Amino acid sequence: MPKENPKKSQKNELSKKLSQAEFEKKILELAKKGLTTEKIGEKLRYQGIHPKEYEKKISKILKEKNVYENPDLKNIETKLERVKKHYEKNKQDKRAMREKDRIFAQLRILKKYFKVN
Repeated sequence: MPKENPKKSQKNELSKKLSQAEFEKKILELAKKGLTTEKIGEKLRYQGIHPKEYEKKISKILKEKNVYENPDLKNIETKLERVKKHYEKNKQDKRAMREKDRIFAQLRILKKYFKVN
């Protein structure tokens, strides 16, 4: 007997429409786990909840609650941390050193663009 896909079973359970307040609560719950706005939207769609059906965008809800973190900056910062960690273990890896410098420059440019300290 074939196993049922867990994503499909979740979809069927949550295919009902949530109220705006429940939707916002769900978004804040996912944001506290450390997910970016894109990942929150992706998770909700897997559960059968389509953010387009609601009044506010995910990022707008997070900005109102002062929980918003720019996903571009967050992604670059995590990438930089991974490369730094790798370079600390592998000092002979010159390509990693160059990549670390390149990502740091990219982060600096983005911070300047988004006016973040």
